[in-house]
This record gives sequence, structure tokens and C-alpha cells, in this order.
Amino acid sequence: MEPGFVEECMSILTRMPATLNALLGDLPDACTAATEGPGTWSPFVVIGHLIHAEKADWIPRLAIILEYGTSRPFEPFDREAQLRESVGKSLPALLREFADSRLDSIARLRAMHLTPEKLELKGMHPGLGIVTTRQLMATWAAHDLGHLLQISRVMARRYKQEVGPWAAYLSVMK
Repeated sequence: MEPGFVEECMSILTRMPATLNALLGDLPDACTAATEGPGTWSPFVVIGHLIHAEKADWIPRLAIILEYGTSRPFEPFDREAQLRESVGKSLPALLREFADSRLDSIARLRAMHLTPEKLELKGMHPGLGIVTTRQLMATWAAHDLGHLLQISRVMARRYKQEVGPWAAYLSVMK
């Protein structure tokens, strides 16, 4: 594995389950079911989305690049699968499922032994065209961080009315 870039990405990826568990683990449903309005995702829905991505996005696409390059395009990603797959599950169960899925993904990622050469291999995204292993790795880490930001923003905005005039000082309320 290329030291530096891959290890940096893996540092983010390995911390995400514990970070989400610490943030959401025992919060009231009012916090974890909150959204920013119709068509937006609650923290609960985001966790379901992260689980689906573990199964259908990151590792499967890395494997396709390493085995087929651009000759086999990635399967399209269903961005709303979690709305079906999370039905009837509790948030603690989803957090455990995400942690288990991520642990498996990290083990599979380590087994790929991503060298500098492998990071430059190309794959075919169905909407974006040619992408590299390096770009996929960076996107995986950024995707985690973006959803952490989303979860925090949604939860903070629940208090928009209650913070009153302090909203002017809180960039998250804008």
C-alpha cells in the first residue's frame, strides 16, 4: 500500500463507525429522525445510506477497477436503497451493522494492497466516465466526512427557533 494517501484515507474510514456511534448512539429519536424538510435525510436515513454504500459502492467498485479496468462499467448506485433496507430497524442496530460492514470493508481494502501503480488504475463510472482508484478512495473518505457534516447540520438546525437571536452568530443556521 502506498504510505501516506491510502493510510490517511483509511484513518478517516476506520474512525467513522465509532464517531457516529458516539454522536448518535443513545440520542432521542427526535434528534435522529429530524430532517431539513421534505425530501431530505435524517441522521437515521444517512446511516442506512452509509451501510448500503459499504455493500454496493466502495469495495465493489475498487474490485471492478482492479480486475477489469475500464472494460466493465460500475453498476449504478441506488441512492435511495436505504429507504427500503432500513425499514423496521433501530438506529442502534444500524450503527452496529455499519460498524461491522466497515470493518469488513477495511479488511478487504487492506487485502487489495493498493500500490502507487494501483492507485492510478482507471475504472468506468456510469455517469462520470473514467475515474481512478485514487479518486475513488478520496471520494470514499470525503463522502464519510460530508455525511458527518450533514448529520451535524440537520441536528443543529432542529434548534433554529430555540436559539433565537443567536442564530445570527451560528453559521450552521444559515
